[in-house]
Amino acid sequence: MEDQTVQLLEECSKGCKMGLDSIGQVQDFITEDEKLKKVIDRYHEKYRTLDEETARLLGQFGEQDKEPGIMAAAFSWMTTEMKLMLKGDRRQVAKLMMDGCNMGIKSISEAINENREASEQAKSIARKLVKELEEFMKDMKEFL
Repeated sequence: MEDQTVQLLEECSKGCKMGLDSIGQVQDFITEDEKLKKVIDRYHEKYRTLDEETARLLGQFGEQDKEPGIMAAAFSWMTTEMKLMLKGDRRQVAKLMMDGCNMGIKSISEAINENREASEQAKSIARKLVKELEEFMKDMKEFL
């Protein structure tokens, strides 16, 4: 049970950090759209809170939260930068955020299914993260 709990929490930690990194990256491109900026900022805060909760629980198991893999983070950064440099409008920001949400939903949902023996606390955080990702994706639709 403990191993599965740690594995699930680590996946949640990576997901939160990837979301925070992606949001941080697009914030420079949305200086003129106040409505989009507010939505992005709101989810940044939600991910930060979930990331802190995940880190606290990992600490209870003697683990530290980890950064996403260097290759995944670098690829994500390069892809986002290239797309926004070519066409940095609100539609492109919304598409990028929705793509990231979709990947996160798949990754966290898979981790939940693979770690069925994880603690209820860990599963609760994972389900919260999936819910936030789904809501973020829904909120981005109006900017397409």
